[in-house]
Amino acid sequence: MIRALICDFGGVLTSPIAEGFLAYQEESGVTVEQLGVAMRRSTEEHGEPPLFALERGEISEQEFGRRLGAHLEPGFDLPRLRELYFERLRPNRPMIDYVGRLRRGGLRTALCTNNVQEWEPLWRAKLPELDDVFEVVVDSGFVGTRKPERRIYELTLERLGDGLAFEDCVLVDDLEPNCDAARALGMKAVRFEDAGQAIAELKAMLGEP
Repeated sequence: MIRALICDFGGVLTSPIAEGFLAYQEESGVTVEQLGVAMRRSTEEHGEPPLFALERGEISEQEFGRRLGAHLEPGFDLPRLRELYFERLRPNRPMIDYVGRLRRGGLRTALCTNNVQEWEPLWRAKLPELDDVFEVVVDSGFVGTRKPERRIYELTLERLGDGLAFEDCVLVDDLEPNCDAARALGMKAVRFEDAGQAIAELKAMLGEP
């Protein structure tokens, strides 16, 4: 029996996150592929992708930009990339409304997001009803762990309380590694593709008509 829903933010409760990166590519000429190469080179230099350290709050946004920019042509503008990212990020209203209805119906709800400390006011502004939809918010940038690391799933259950076990929960996430990690712990997981598909899978799991 599922007692709790744990939901991702970007790409699940919002439009696809790739749209902002593509907008920056169109404006700046810095391609998504070039960003990927810079990420790999920084990984070789530091032993881990800089995004991981950023999302755990171990480095600042400014340091992240410096690490990427070191492997890109001069003119890489991280503040502009951030601006376009959030301009293109739109609420996924059917998914938000469905999760809100589940909470009002008694299902426990938690938001578990890999995110950036400096971006918290920006992403929260996209979901003003956040505290009505979710009992608990676990933001990787403030807790020092990120999906798919075991600790962030454990922490989410600890904050929900009520003796919840992994087997009592379902995760909705748009990244398969995060879903795989949840399943390995005993949770159910829905790999998000679109609202219709995810809601249909959740309804089947919850025994809803």
